[in-house]
Amino acid sequence: MSTPTLEKPDQAPEAADATASHLITVTFRIRRFNPEVSDQAVWEDFQIDIDPKERVLDGLHKIKWELDGTLTFRRSCAHGICGSDAMRINGRNRLACKTLIKDINPQKPITIEAIKGLAVLKDLVVDMEPFFQAYRDVMPFLITTGNEPTRERLQSAEDRERFDDTTKCILCAACTSSCPVFWNDGQYFGPAAIVNAHRFIFDSRDEGGEQRLEILNDKDGVWRCRTIFNCTDACPRGIEVTKAIQEVKRALITRRF
Repeated sequence: MSTPTLEKPDQAPEAADATASHLITVTFRIRRFNPEVSDQAVWEDFQIDIDPKERVLDGLHKIKWELDGTLTFRRSCAHGICGSDAMRINGRNRLACKTLIKDINPQKPITIEAIKGLAVLKDLVVDMEPFFQAYRDVMPFLITTGNEPTRERLQSAEDRERFDDTTKCILCAACTSSCPVFWNDGQYFGPAAIVNAHRFIFDSRDEGGEQRLEILNDKDGVWRCRTIFNCTDACPRGIEVTKAIQEVKRALITRRF
């Protein structure tokens, strides 16, 4: 014998009106690029109704799921931790998952394009390999000598605080792709790689500081920085990127770290 079920009543018109009343119409102006169609990028407008307290990422989801499934972008955790959805929003590098619609003047079209300095593969997706190669080149791991310890390597709170700021990097590339030096010369290591070198150079447990400093002493290394502060402004984690770069420069001169 089947179990009787009650059909869910239709939403009352008053409730539906209340649900829609807080939505606003926003235009997303997205720079599209599909190498299979054309070698030229074009701007395309999409109009959506969205809660202004939603994020830009929510708007991109709405476009992809309801209007144009070919729209291509990266995203993963959607909580500002993975760093995969960095893009230029209204001319500034931001994480789409941390940028609220209401905070970027939704009365005007919201422009969205891929981050600069890296080859665009499709729409908002760029080739991150040069970025990650620079990261790998600075040896972003603990280097020690001698036998492996049988217990954890202890460190004082003061020693840990010395490099605490640069441990916050999530490798989103927002800082590196905001740097004019990197735009003009993709061989420059870039702010993110230097930040991650800093994290280990100033770690009291590490013994590879000299090696990393020599890597960054290269013509494409830390001396290419022009102290423009774009990187610090772009960092979604609030890292003092320019300060970290200056500390690496100082360590190269004094050999004290």
